[in-house]
Amino acid sequence: MAEEISKGDLGSSATNAAKTRRFWPSFLRWIPTSIDSIIAAEKRLLSLVKSPYVQEQVNIGSGPPGSKVRWFRSSSNETRFINTVTFDSKNDSPTLVMVHGYGASQGFFFRNYDALARRFRVIAIDQLGWGGSSRPDFTCRSTEETEAWFIDSFEEWRKAKNLTNFILLGHSFGGYVAAKYALKHPEHVQHLILVGSAGFSSESDAKSNEWLTRFRATWKGTILNHLWESNFTPQKVIRGLGPWGPDLVRRYTSARFGTYSTGDVMTEEESRLLTDYVYHTLAAKASGELCLKYIFAFGAFARMPLLQSASEWKVPTTFIYGFQDWMKYQGAQEARKHMKVPCEIIRVPQAGHFVFIDNPTGFHSAVLYASRKFLSPDPDNEPFPEGLAFA
Repeated sequence: MAEEISKGDLGSSATNAAKTRRFWPSFLRWIPTSIDSIIAAEKRLLSLVKSPYVQEQVNIGSGPPGSKVRWFRSSSNETRFINTVTFDSKNDSPTLVMVHGYGASQGFFFRNYDALARRFRVIAIDQLGWGGSSRPDFTCRSTEETEAWFIDSFEEWRKAKNLTNFILLGHSFGGYVAAKYALKHPEHVQHLILVGSAGFSSESDAKSNEWLTRFRATWKGTILNHLWESNFTPQKVIRGLGPWGPDLVRRYTSARFGTYSTGDVMTEEESRLLTDYVYHTLAAKASGELCLKYIFAFGAFARMPLLQSASEWKVPTTFIYGFQDWMKYQGAQEARKHMKVPCEIIRVPQAGHFVFIDNPTGFHSAVLYASRKFLSPDPDNEPFPEGLAFA
């Protein structure tokens, strides 16, 4: 089931919210955002995209069928929704589903939609608990439950959208989720594209990292490790700063995005709209962000690393990394040794972890090459894009 949000609905909600806010002094408005505000900021950001799209809230119900636990131990039958944007292409175009990373949402792909929509039917989502999707109370208490939160909600979304065969692209933590989903439901995924994927390094790897081991032994390391295990997230800082939060986000977006790019530096308008969008997504109610300590140990080491299941993968996979990505491609190289399905690793120059923002042209070339089997009449003879590199 899908419910499209109309401009009238947004306007009505925004008006009611504005009436409510009048009763509170401005200095007490510590979190001046809402799902409506996020969707409105998303629309402003996607106004930069020329391709037409449909934005909808896809109903995923109150929990997986047959589950003893409703979505996340909810005591009610309240339905949850996945915020979705769809860019339709020609009828015979393959479907590309895009999943964002930790602390992000689908609007982060705003520089990619036009180019990709020319070759694919592009569908991008906000994972449950992030962006403009529902934000249930996060009550998972283990790595297994936390993985199920994302994998099962994605599967219910797939059913609601009636998708059967698609190319699945995930970035960073979204790559971890996409890989875990493909392990559980390989029959639906034609090809897996993991962009700067998290989750290959394990906690045991931390012991061989002398710097991290020494840092953990210091008082600073002890405090940071305690904050991590206490689930103190970066988003809490944004909320705690209240009216000063947007300025911190502006500094973050200016420093983080486009750092490694040369010819694709963000314009002033792109930066302004992205900052506005990022602020609203980060300042909203805490939900999916609280997965952090259950999926990763301090230092971003996976508690259930993908490397352990590499031999079980059933879906052909392409890894994409920026040359300056802090997520190291060596993890993918190690996984490839154990995989029994086709696997390629592509590196994109002038790009860091957010390769699709830093070097969108190179990123698009890598995605098209990864998907050549579904796009080219002669995929075996498709030339490797100039400027990119195999690992």
